[in-house]
Amino acid sequence: MGGVRTVEQRWEQFHRHGPNALLGIGALMAALSADLIGMSGADRYTTAGLLVAASALQLWWGRARSRAPARGTAARSYYVLRTLIAFALCWYNPFFSVFAISGYFDIVELVPGRFVRAGLFCTAVTMAGSQSGSGMPPASLTNWAAFGALLVLHFSLALLFGNISARETERTERQTATITELERANNRLEQALSENAALHAQLLLQAREAGVADERRRLAAEIHDTLAQGLTGIIAQLQAVTSTEDPAQAREHLDRAAGLARHSLGEARRSVHDLVPAALVHDDLPGALKKTVTGWAERTGVRADLTVTGTVEPLHDEVGATLLRIAEEALANTARHAGAARAGVTLSYMGDEVTLDIRDDGCGFDPAALPPRSGTGGFGLGGMRARAERIAGTAEIETEPGQGTAVSARVPLVRRN
Repeated sequence: MGGVRTVEQRWEQFHRHGPNALLGIGALMAALSADLIGMSGADRYTTAGLLVAASALQLWWGRARSRAPARGTAARSYYVLRTLIAFALCWYNPFFSVFAISGYFDIVELVPGRFVRAGLFCTAVTMAGSQSGSGMPPASLTNWAAFGALLVLHFSLALLFGNISARETERTERQTATITELERANNRLEQALSENAALHAQLLLQAREAGVADERRRLAAEIHDTLAQGLTGIIAQLQAVTSTEDPAQAREHLDRAAGLARHSLGEARRSVHDLVPAALVHDDLPGALKKTVTGWAERTGVRADLTVTGTVEPLHDEVGATLLRIAEEALANTARHAGAARAGVTLSYMGDEVTLDIRDDGCGFDPAALPPRSGTGGFGLGGMRARAERIAGTAEIETEPGQGTAVSARVPLVRRN
């Protein structure tokens, strides 16, 4: 950007002071050559008058240039008057061509594009006439021939260098526009980076809060699925102890209560450390479900069966734990609310997904009549949906009063590494 401005500033200085300097050099050379070319007294006075006019024109343009629009009326008038004065000066002394040559350099700044060639041609006429050997007008046929050849040469060179200058000016303008646009883009980028930094900090805070909330929900669901169910089972076994007079049965219920307490304690520890359920440590999902269904049937006295279809695949721990917890919650709900005589659990491996269906022949219920917490936001039916959605799955409940209940969970089949 600095280099482009330096070139523009140099051309600006030349356009401002160059014609004045060339006029002074031309006047000095004309004065030194006046006797050599035989200028008469009248020619000298006329030349002096033209010099005064040229100086006044340059003084006026020096003041008006900063206010006059480029290629406007004032600029065109200045160029035409300067070209006419330069032609007249060269008529009396060819050394004034030093001043006339300035018409080649600033014509693009002063004259509209459609008149540039005409202006270049007029300057070429002045330059060719001053260099043809006898001044203006040419004195002989030889001088006319020289004038014609020089005119063609000057006009061709003027067009050539004019095109080069125009392309250079266009290139400079494009470069300046590109650099300006780059500066704007850099400013926008800096602003965007600043906004992104603030947004990044906000997202980090939100991610941390979301992580904390997600961990709280996970622990709450785990506590509900382990401690709450375990305590419910322990209470049921202890109540059975108080309602029987048979010491053997009482001992059996106490043993079951103790076993549930140990199991619940172990599951609570695993939940805190986000470990897989104990049932999946030594068994795959079908084996863990088999033990879960069998144990549940023994505790509740409800007939329950497990059916496995498809080719059994080793599942990722998170997938297996999710399906096992959903099965435990669904069976617990059946024991507490359904009054069922029979329940069935079906595990199906189907290509790229695994489905788990838990059905009972209990009393069923109206889902619309459930409180919001139990229907969507609690750790029962809503908790099963949340668990499935956590691994990009779904959980649906189908039930009607008197028609039993069916829970169906579908999750992606993600294999264990």
